[in-house]
Amino acid sequence: MLRSTAQVAIRKARVSDAKALANVFAESWRLTYRGIIPHLHLESMIQRRGLEWWQDSLRTGDSVLVMEVCGKLAGYATLGVSRTRGAQQGEIYELYLLPDYQGLGFGEHLFEACRHQLDLRKLKGLIVWALFDNTPAIDFYWRRGGRPIGHSFDKIGGANLEKIAFVWQ
Repeated sequence: MLRSTAQVAIRKARVSDAKALANVFAESWRLTYRGIIPHLHLESMIQRRGLEWWQDSLRTGDSVLVMEVCGKLAGYATLGVSRTRGAQQGEIYELYLLPDYQGLGFGEHLFEACRHQLDLRKLKGLIVWALFDNTPAIDFYWRRGGRPIGHSFDKIGGANLEKIAFVWQ
């Protein structure tokens, strides 16, 4: 167990979590990216990240942390070595919660568990990318102490979407 309180536990994901992870991914992405990512492309992305994708990903040992609240899988995060050249060696690739758990402080626990895991790997500095139009994520990372260091654009479903890099030293 990586971190726990009476009602919240954060641990490494297991293959048996695949179905719940596919559900968290689908529900959180629909809420987060509706109106940002073109609808058909968003649904296609969600379909590609279904049960089998999660099972395969977890079997390969990808770094996935899950958050349970009162025994229910409520969110997940993926993390590892930064994909961006720079001073930040660690990266949180994804951090998502089911809609019912958003805005209640649970994301802070998951974020800090990720930072702890990156520290254990001796990865100095942290980078997180968020789509510019994802205001809740931008606000979340700003409140966590991240500061914008750069931006780029990704073409997703025919839309040219801006993303922002937040860093922590």
